[in-house]
Order: sequence, then C-alpha cells, then structure tokens
Amino acid sequence: MHPITVKSIYHASATLFGLALGDALGAKTEFLNVAEILRTFPPHGPQEPKGNPILVTDDTQMALAVGEALLKAERPYTARTLEEPLRRAFIDWSNSPDNNRAPGLTCMRACANLERGMPWYEATVATSKGCGANMRVAPVGLLPLGKDSVTDTTRAAIAQFQAALTHGHPTGLAAADLTAATIADLANGGDVEGLPGRLRAYAQSQCTVYHTDWLGPLWQRAGVRSPEAFIARGWDECLEVLNRLDAALQVMDRESDPCLATGEGWVAEEAFATGLLCFLLFPHDPVAAIRRAAVTKGDSDSIACLTGAFAGAHFGMEAWPQAWVSRIEYHERLARLGAAWD
Repeated sequence: MHPITVKSIYHASATLFGLALGDALGAKTEFLNVAEILRTFPPHGPQEPKGNPILVTDDTQMALAVGEALLKAERPYTARTLEEPLRRAFIDWSNSPDNNRAPGLTCMRACANLERGMPWYEATVATSKGCGANMRVAPVGLLPLGKDSVTDTTRAAIAQFQAALTHGHPTGLAAADLTAATIADLANGGDVEGLPGRLRAYAQSQCTVYHTDWLGPLWQRAGVRSPEAFIARGWDECLEVLNRLDAALQVMDRESDPCLATGEGWVAEEAFATGLLCFLLFPHDPVAAIRRAAVTKGDSDSIACLTGAFAGAHFGMEAWPQAWVSRIEYHERLARLGAAWD
C-alpha cells in the first residue's frame, strides 16, 4: 500500500506522470479478462510497471501530442490558432516509428484523413465515441485559468475540439470535456467527497452548450435538428454513466471488477467513469488505485491512465514512487510539459 495523507505540490507533473504510469501498468492487461490477468500476474495482478524504460502506449503518446500542441499554439487559443498545431501533432504521432503500441483504429483513420488535408470536421470519424477522445485530454484540464485568456468556457471548448479532430460523436466530445473538468477540479484542490456532485452539476449546466466558434458545422454530420440537440445527446450519455458511478460508490466494492459497474472503457464515457471509480475506491492510495484499474477486463490501459491522471491531479508528485517516475518512457517530455503548468 502507498497511502497518502498530505497532498504535495506539482499537480500538473503528477497528473501527467500518473497518466503514464497507469497507462504502462494497464498495458500489460489490456484484452485480458480478470481471471486471465490474475493467472498471468499472480496473485493480485501487476503490482508495479516493469522495464527501463517503462514503456507506455498510444494513450500517453497522444496526451503528449495534445499538451505539446497547446504549448506551440499562438495565444489566446482559438480554433484557428490551435487547429494546425493539433493537426500536425496528431499526424506526426501517427507516422512515428514509436506508434507501434496497438493504436486505436479511429485515431489512425482520422489522422490519415487529416494528413490528406481534409477539413477536420470531414476528417473526423463522426460515429466514434471511443476512449481515444478523452484518454489524451488531461493537458487541457491543466491549463491555468486567467493565463493566456483561458476561461472555463475556453477550456471546455478546447477539450471538445481536440476530441473532435478524430472522434466526432457528441458523447466523445462531452466525455472529453467532463474528463478535463475533473482534472481541473482536483488539481485546484477540489475535495474528493463532493466531486461526483460537482461533476453532475457541471454536466447539467453544459447540456445544450454547443461551442460553435470551435466546432463549426460538425453537428450537421449527425443528422439532428440543431447543434444543441447534437451536444445534448453526448451529455445525456455522460449523465447516465454518472448515475452508474453514483450507484457504485454507494456499494464501494473494492474486490469486484469495476467494469461491471461502470463499463469496460472502450467508449469515452465509460473510460471516464471507470477510471474515476478506481480512483474514488482508493482515495488515499493512488498506487492501489492504478493497480485496481489495471485488473479490469476492459480497456485497461485507458482506464488506468485516467485513474493515474485523477490521482496525480489530486495528490501531486507525492503520489508516485520516484523509482517508477525516473524510469518512465518520455520522462523528459512529461517533465517539461508538467513544468509549464506547475
């Protein structure tokens, strides 16, 4: 156990390193059910990430792409200033020799369309709400309010916009927004006990907010009557999964697979909810939280990367064993990105 009783500083760095460490731990168990995981990593599943460097997956790679695009973009952020840095970062990722970690098909298809020069709202996979939309969004949640004219509304729009370049389904957009809002809440000292209620209130407040200046004509691809009706579909699904999260928190079952309560995480709203559930099941033990997230039958690396990001945002760098942090792949890039916002 690695219980934490006092929160430390460097919450941005801790978010990013937590994301990467969770990703690495869950990478070994993705595509396995719980029984297979326990047979492969007896008796309790993987307990620590192995290797030097500790290898991550496309989840961390794409989070770095989003974060580095944010640093390169002209400020203040608009769709005009951010589209090209994001497009270039995603294309560079898709063509990288390091992109050999079972990348998501939606991301690869959309990146190929972006590389062909298609408008982003045509390049995106309009029917996809896969977890690629939000497993990479943590850097957006770390943007400091007030700096570079960033507001709550700007942050929400950016979270949805980075998702929309590859995943055009409204639930992918809403789940990315909700994930970034969770990171921001925890990194700024939000208490764990009240978090689910604050997230529900936030989701309800956003139900008909379509960020037209950022999302443009995307809504028209869904065949709905209005942009408000488009985005409401996504928030409705996020509110439904928050209901499932609330039910799971009433039980606080730390032994059963969390996927049974909030879903297997292949889609964005379930990855968010199951990643958050694993954190909330172990609110004082971030290492136990990512271990729990890795022993899941679903998209274990994406679930665990989100669990690690939430835990890191809440606790700061004290959350993670230094021996793990020092060996994680892309250590210098993660540290540089974290330092920009700590």
